[in-house]
Amino acid sequence: MSILILTALTMALANASPTAPAAPRTAAPWRRWLAQAGLLGLAGVLALPVLALLAAALGWNAASWEALRAMAATTLPGYALTSVALCLGVGVAVALVGTATALAVTVFDFPGRRSAEWLLLLPLAMPAYVTAYAYTDFLQFSGPAQTWLRDTFGLQGRVLPEIRSAWGAAWVFTFTLYPYVYLLARTALSERAAALLEAARLLGAPLGRRLRRVALPMARPAIAAGVALALMETLADYGVVSYFGVPTFTAGVFKAWLVLDDRVAAAQLAGLLLGFVALLLALERRAQRRLRFATQRPGRGGVEARPVRLRGAAVAAAWAVCGLPVLLGFVLPVLFMLRPLLDGWDVLPWRAFGAWARNSLALAAAAALLATLAALLLGHAARRLPTPAVRLAVRTVGLGYAVPGAVVVVGLLLPVGWLQARAPEAPLAGWVTATVLGLLWAYLVRFTAVALQSVESGYSRLPRSFDEAARTLGHGAWSLWRRVHWPLLRRSTLAAGLLVFVDVMKELPATLVLRPFDMDTLAVMAHQMARDERLGEAALPALALVLVGLVPVLLLSRAMRRGDPHAC
Repeated sequence: MSILILTALTMALANASPTAPAAPRTAAPWRRWLAQAGLLGLAGVLALPVLALLAAALGWNAASWEALRAMAATTLPGYALTSVALCLGVGVAVALVGTATALAVTVFDFPGRRSAEWLLLLPLAMPAYVTAYAYTDFLQFSGPAQTWLRDTFGLQGRVLPEIRSAWGAAWVFTFTLYPYVYLLARTALSERAAALLEAARLLGAPLGRRLRRVALPMARPAIAAGVALALMETLADYGVVSYFGVPTFTAGVFKAWLVLDDRVAAAQLAGLLLGFVALLLALERRAQRRLRFATQRPGRGGVEARPVRLRGAAVAAAWAVCGLPVLLGFVLPVLFMLRPLLDGWDVLPWRAFGAWARNSLALAAAAALLATLAALLLGHAARRLPTPAVRLAVRTVGLGYAVPGAVVVVGLLLPVGWLQARAPEAPLAGWVTATVLGLLWAYLVRFTAVALQSVESGYSRLPRSFDEAARTLGHGAWSLWRRVHWPLLRRSTLAAGLLVFVDVMKELPATLVLRPFDMDTLAVMAHQMARDERLGEAALPALALVLVGLVPVLLLSRAMRRGDPHAC
């Protein structure tokens, strides 16, 4: 979610006139070398999971090939086919829903359009696994929906299809992830669509042709980028697929490692999953480059550049297009979770909930602080020392968010297992697997990229002439950062910390495996209680996570209403 929000908020930067970069001040050679060595070391630590998997791939032997052949004959085809089918279904569905809603609120004008613009963002606050728990509780065989249908119409047996299936997972992902397409497409269309559609109308083009020949081609790069982000989230998900019993690569990684205790198979599956994600990431980056070109602001349009006003039945159709995704992706899941919560109010584990909340808040605050500090360090270094080594370090760290949690877990535990086998007395293995250090390490691997993108967004709005003026007045590097950069980066830094905080609160795969035994969190307990069919108790931590997720969504909607893309 955070990468989507940051991407949408920084797309407007492409429209600003670039400031000519000033030549950086030459530092002492030993200081430059020391700084670059430190940044490369930090990047190496954060890139360790990927490096460990690459090392495992390069070190294949007879046992590795035998494990791969065994998987190819048993589980691998199922993992691959299910993952591909799920991605195809989710990709088509989020493209349709996201594009339709973006067109509705951008191209057309109808009563309530302003409200629909921010209401369509609400599913961003719903973790996908919480939506899965909600629909399962309501639609399963013993749930209220099927019970009411059997009692009302005298039916027998199962009335509705089984929600715990691949199609159920696709349903959950569609109405949880469609904002990835909606927000990017809406941001792209809002730049030029109204003016160009008005020009096409003046040339005599009917509405259907204007949408087909003008609006959709403009939105195509944004749609591709949003679909790629949604598919990366789909492939990285563990909570939904494990709860629904869908055999995807992520579920296979955890099964191979935790159930079968086969580290070779887990590493191979994680490597294949990382390859799929790398392809999607390349597609997303390519689409983002095309999107920046397609959304160059042509100049301010006149008063005629307005959306098409709808009347009568068309207004109802527009509200149906905008209202159904919000209803299915946010309103109904929240109501479904409130029912078991209220029914079991007297037996809710309030004391334990307080401990889970404290653990979640402590981990999220620590990870947000460390990730933000690392992002500030990298962002400042990239500005002061724009050398190839520094750019490599920044780009390496920036890829962390695309690495699925299952890959992070395997990539961290592989070198730990290797070290423990060769040096049993070394304390590093215990620090990683028995304390919060390993968990914080995993969080930094995944979420430093979120903070880094926000900090880089802040630096991109800070002219380099400020640096030169400060140096002319005799300010050194520390004084420059403290008196010039920090006051102007404060809002971007706060946004970075907030987004990392929310993402860590909701993170499940790495927390589930790497947490210490006495470190249960809201996300972990919601998952475990739902898996044990204790959905009334699971509703309490699940809804708490939804409330936390609403914070950045409300800030984003506020920024959209003000028309300020940097208000967050």
